[in-house]
Amino acid sequence: MPVPATQIRTGMIILISEKPYRVVKKQHVTPGKGNAVVQTVLHNLETGSTINHRFRSAETVETARLESHDLQFMYKSGDDYSFMNQESYEMIDLPGDTLGENAKYLKEEMVITAQYWQGNVVGIELPMTVVLKITETEPAIKGATASGGPKPATLENGLVVKVPRHLNTGDMIKIDTRDDSFIERVTG
Repeated sequence: MPVPATQIRTGMIILISEKPYRVVKKQHVTPGKGNAVVQTVLHNLETGSTINHRFRSAETVETARLESHDLQFMYKSGDDYSFMNQESYEMIDLPGDTLGENAKYLKEEMVITAQYWQGNVVGIELPMTVVLKITETEPAIKGATASGGPKPATLENGLVVKVPRHLNTGDMIKIDTRDDSFIERVTG
């Protein structure tokens, strides 16, 4: 489906010469003289290469038609991640390169959405939030409130995030997977 170049968004999958590319970075540039352009950094989903590409604002871009299937994460073995298709119960192994930065959020039994291009997985979509345990942080300060300044905390997946001072090691917290930010403490 064609969209104006000005509506390109980071994460979108577009076709250039009938090859799928994921938009890694996008910037709308309006020079003092001349026409506005959309400058992008694109990742080729078939070859893994990265290119810079400039679109005129008046251009249209073809978005890729992807199939989506829910996969349940089972386990990691070496650099591969094993999933079970929730519809067919087929086991699928995906290399870490396909998952990219998203791999750090995977927990056993988590269900993700896999995007397929011509029968091959080209990317995954995580839930918007995940619940993780704090494995290491400074001790809570007595009388600290949620409005106090943040402190660093290491989570069970190795991610380091800023959390309120009243939280302790062992607490479960909800994290936004889009920007690695703390949302709230989870009880129960």
